[in-house]
Parts: sequence; structure tokens; C-alpha cells
Amino acid sequence: MNLGIGTAQFGMVYGISNRDGQTPPGEAAAIIRFAASAGISVIDTAHGYGESETVLGGALMPGHPFRIVTKTPAFPSRPVRPEDAADLERSFLGSLTKLGQRSIAGLLLHSADDLLAPGGERLHEKLIELKERRLVDKIGASVYSGEQVDALLGRYPLDLIQAPVSVLDQRLIASGRLAALKQQGVEVHARSIFLQGLLLMSPEDAPSYFEPLRPMLRRYRDAVREHGLTPEEAAFCFITGVKEIDQVIIGVNRLDQLRSNVTAFRKTFAAGTRAALAAFSIDDPKFLNPAFWRLHAA
Repeated sequence: MNLGIGTAQFGMVYGISNRDGQTPPGEAAAIIRFAASAGISVIDTAHGYGESETVLGGALMPGHPFRIVTKTPAFPSRPVRPEDAADLERSFLGSLTKLGQRSIAGLLLHSADDLLAPGGERLHEKLIELKERRLVDKIGASVYSGEQVDALLGRYPLDLIQAPVSVLDQRLIASGRLAALKQQGVEVHARSIFLQGLLLMSPEDAPSYFEPLRPMLRRYRDAVREHGLTPEEAAFCFITGVKEIDQVIIGVNRLDQLRSNVTAFRKTFAAGTRAALAAFSIDDPKFLNPAFWRLHAA
């Protein structure tokens, strides 16, 4: 398992625990330089992350060591139209320009539902074409649910899946879907291991939307302290024990955050700690999927 960084914060204000706003370009460049020296292998971005691709492209050094993964725009038309496939290519070529790259490691559909919609095969055919042109090494999708994983595996050959996994969100582990992905030879990137920072916040500071979870979050934080861990270390303690994961993608706003996270990722954890933390799994999508969060009244 390797550590990668997500760059949503490079292009927009992102994350419920984010108090720093959008990462300034100079700080982004410092993060990228440190990431290279720390052996970080993957950098994740997306067309939909505001200025992220442009900022990242400006921060990448010549001959950089990273595998770059980006994501397409959403394609809301139903059925998916031939012009949507053309838009996918146009958007991707624009991403390459912003990133300053001739080719990249991965291209994901930002919404797996676009591939699963009527006509979604048009988008997959375009992904295959871009791969055959050697503009991208691996193609796939970003998923949010086990049902999406089942539907994708039943319909398309894919190289790469990005999925949410955390100490609270163990749905893909418990259902065997991560194991099924690995049996198909799919590279798995885990995101949301901090749940947009929810797992790093004091339970008392969590938005009111999470009030039903607050007692459990308090018990979880107590368990983290009992095992002598920081919240970051606890998240990594759990995730590094999931053998089906190839890359762990974390977002950072500042260089000091990345330094701290690299140290936490490399920590050796006492036997039994992961099992104790794993007892805090929940299954309710309205708390696990940020698309469902309603935080404006928090």
C-alpha cells in the first residue's frame, strides 16, 4: 500500500474541517516538492476541482516521479449522447494541457452512474480509445456504493476504481466487494479515510447534521486516546490493514499537514489496535456519502 495526495483543496475550498480555505499556489508547490522527496507515488485531481489541474500543472517539476490521476466532468444527459463522448475527449485533452503532461496514469469517470446509464458504453469506448492512443495508462471510475461496483464489474472491464473506505465506512470490505475488485485485477484507490475531516474533528465541533452520530463519535475518540493515537494515526491504523487497497488518497491544505500525515502513515501500530477501532463501523449512507450531507443549517 502506498500513500497518495488529493488536490481538491488546490482548486477550491473543500472539506468540512477545512479552516484554511483554498491552498495558495506557493503552498501547493511546496506540498508537491515534499511529496516527491517523501516517496508519494500518486496525485489525484479532477476537472471538477476548480483550478486544481492548473495549479497542480504549475507545481509539477520536470521529470516528476508521480502517477497523475484525473477525473472527467459529469455527463447528466440520459441517454448518454455521442456528443458526450466527444466532450469527454475534449475535456481530457484540456486536462493534459492544464497539467502540462503528454499522458497520465489514470482517467476516471467522476460519476460511475454516467457509465451505467443508457448509452454509457459510448463513454467507455472513448476511454478505451484514449488508452489505445497511450494518452492514459489506466481507465476506470470513482464509486460511492457497493451497488455501483457490482454494476460496473458486470458491464465493463476496468483498470482502476477509486472508492470511499474508512474506519466508519467499511461497507466495501464487509460485503467482499474490495476482494472482488482485486480478483478482477482492478487497482483500488481508497479515498475519504478522514471523511472530509469529520474523523479529525472534536465530536463537539462536528456540524449539527451529525448529531445522531455524536455519542458514537465520542466513544470512538475515547478509544483513539486509550490506544495512545492521534486521530490521523487512528485513521491510518485502520486503513493500512486493508490488504485490498493499493493507494490511500488523502487531501491536505498545508505542508505541515502532509508532513504529519506521512509520519502517521509510516507508524507501526500495536497488535489489536486496528480491531478495536474497526468496531466503530456504520452503514448509513446519509452519514457516509458527502453528497447526502446537508450542512447549511449546522
